[in-house]
Amino acid sequence: MRILIIGSGGREHAIAWAFHRSSTPTTLFIAPGNGGTHQVGTNVELDISRAEEVVRFVEDTGIELVVIGPEQPLVDGLADTLRRVGTPVVGPSAAAARLEGSKAFSKDFMQRHGIPTAAYRSFERDQLDDALAFVRTEGAPIVVKASGLAAGKGAIVCETLKDAEAALMDLLGEGLLGDAASTVVVESFMHGEEASLFVLTDGQDFVLLPTAQDHKRIGEGDTGPNTGGMGAYAPAPVMTEDLIREAVTRIVQPTLTGMQSEGYPYQGILYVGLMITPDGPKVVEYNCRLGDPETQVVLPMLDCDVVQLFHGLATGTLNSVNVAVHQGASACVVMASAGYPGAYEKGKDIHGLDADNTDDCIVFHAGTRKTDVGWVTSGGRVLAVSARGQNLKEALDKAYGRLSRITFEGATFRRDIGHKGLERTDQLL
Repeated sequence: MRILIIGSGGREHAIAWAFHRSSTPTTLFIAPGNGGTHQVGTNVELDISRAEEVVRFVEDTGIELVVIGPEQPLVDGLADTLRRVGTPVVGPSAAAARLEGSKAFSKDFMQRHGIPTAAYRSFERDQLDDALAFVRTEGAPIVVKASGLAAGKGAIVCETLKDAEAALMDLLGEGLLGDAASTVVVESFMHGEEASLFVLTDGQDFVLLPTAQDHKRIGEGDTGPNTGGMGAYAPAPVMTEDLIREAVTRIVQPTLTGMQSEGYPYQGILYVGLMITPDGPKVVEYNCRLGDPETQVVLPMLDCDVVQLFHGLATGTLNSVNVAVHQGASACVVMASAGYPGAYEKGKDIHGLDADNTDDCIVFHAGTRKTDVGWVTSGGRVLAVSARGQNLKEALDKAYGRLSRITFEGATFRRDIGHKGLERTDQLL
């Protein structure tokens, strides 16, 4: 099967890796890919923001399946364009992708369909004074979110009223994050533990992938600014079987039914970010694609043909595919450039990537580039070292052990990935 994967991050390397290991014979193309994806497929210099360029490549190359990794092309309607020319594609329509592309839309949608989430209000750029008055009435802690896409950095948890006022001034007053923050959602702070639930749906049927928990903050102890993600593990021990069933009943099924009833059926990957509160699971946010770095722990846990799974999703035959999962757990630790998520330098030599990947320990590339003399950094998040073990501790030990043999100037990573999972696992013993 000839497959095109859209994207350039660690998520896309993980998807390509899983497809490469499939029992289904594949020829993989990744656009634009990264330094690691060329090891399992062919990188293609396509402007993925130009749908006509992608369609031309698909038709000229005989592509039989397209998997869209990042959110922006989905929000821009790339999946719609590909479906119109008859290409099976993993990714929702632009109308359905508004669940991620507009937090204001998703919050209103949840309110219409009785889906549990935090109380909220939305404000436009000319309503700064109203927004400030609202947070002064509500008090802190409170959460301020850019409604549009902000690369995982648009949600600001404000511990004090002063923080909330500053966030609103930055987003609505100063135009920080640009059009992504032309509308801002202010919502009540939810107490609990976060987890990620991944749903694959072909528009009729759906299956669940292993749950996961990621680490968004740059600093240990969950401190510092939000990032795209500094590590993850799967499954998330906080998500018991009872909680998964409750999330499916109260959130997943009403979401899919609601999208269908409003005229934009959801076909693709629905990532539900959950907060496990004393009142049960509530939605923090929806994403319209796999997460990064969650993909780097979820896909290694699958013990089935991932190509057939994704093809079934894209062709409406998901009910004919079985999902099998390895026993144990997986974990990954992200290595980032100094300064990330702020300004960072590129072009730092990377050492220690010469060891081969194994089935249970893989280095997924994100911000890397191969030169004539070796590997160099080319992004904020550079690598994700992922491992699978009989339990979470073993998976983490393997990941950190492999990471210890990789170096580059200014490399930064968290040393406490999985700490909540380890604590909860210990409580269950």
